[in-house]
Amino acid sequence: MINFDYTDASDLDDAIRDGAMSGAKFIAGGTTLIDLMKLGVENPSRVVDLNTLRRRDSSLTAVTDLTNGGLRLGALAHMSDVAWDARVKERYPLVSQALLLAASGQVRNMATMAGNVLQRTRCPYFRDTATACNKREPGSGCSALHGINRSHAILGTSDKCIATHPSDLAVALAALDATVNVRGTSGARTIRFADLHTLPGQHPARETTLHAGDVITSIDIPNLPFARKSMYLKVRDRASFAFALAAAAVALDVQNGMIRDARVGLGGIATKPWRSREAERALTNKPATRPTFVGAANAALANAATHKDNAFKVELAKRTLVRALTEVSS
Repeated sequence: MINFDYTDASDLDDAIRDGAMSGAKFIAGGTTLIDLMKLGVENPSRVVDLNTLRRRDSSLTAVTDLTNGGLRLGALAHMSDVAWDARVKERYPLVSQALLLAASGQVRNMATMAGNVLQRTRCPYFRDTATACNKREPGSGCSALHGINRSHAILGTSDKCIATHPSDLAVALAALDATVNVRGTSGARTIRFADLHTLPGQHPARETTLHAGDVITSIDIPNLPFARKSMYLKVRDRASFAFALAAAAVALDVQNGMIRDARVGLGGIATKPWRSREAERALTNKPATRPTFVGAANAALANAATHKDNAFKVELAKRTLVRALTEVSS
């Protein structure tokens, strides 16, 4: 590991000021940053520790009821605490399920909500500094395009990057149309979750719309009564501690056999947390039947771009979505 300066932020203003310095990185749970520093992928000149804020500002770790019936999730809340919160389990089961299907119990006890949604890709070429990666070293090339790309994305890709976004939680939040509350050098602002992450395009090293020094303080989930009937379905190579090959986050409002509203998020197959409005349009005002679900799955994957090892993901993602929709509607 390289030498770096360490700062223990005493309050948000300290964190923002130190985090805005060139080469600075925030650390909370540390379950991603420390790994990447050991690999030489991340080389910050300064590490700003946010854990003192956890003890001084309880709102950063709390799950709070909003006046509109939604929930606010503190950015420094541990994944495990949010997953087992009774209100989350009751109102947004897909969020609880996405958290519990992520990583391992030990990691969930350390990792934070904001850290989870901001985690970097698990693309093996990104994590191997001996290979070319435009996300790690802009302009160097993308080894995954012609390498082993079984785990890589089929939606939202470009000729510069096909790395898959790894977060399960972020897929559920994208489906629910959550918002992210941020404090930075220019003050406080709110970002729609759909606008937090960016597509790789020609600049895959730019992954979010956050600025230097920005600190996520909380995540708001809007009041969505039919989200009580929702689920997160994850398909992976082994039953635990594995990233998704395909995943579906779904919620349906079914009345008298007809779908009045729908939310669909897809994971394991895209370069960012993916909300499929194509699938939602194919579901709305249609009967809650298998043909409808198959049509929605076809719409969701219509623009998939595959490579030599990951073409199987198209059919796998379709089946995953159909199964999730079937279970939620039953």
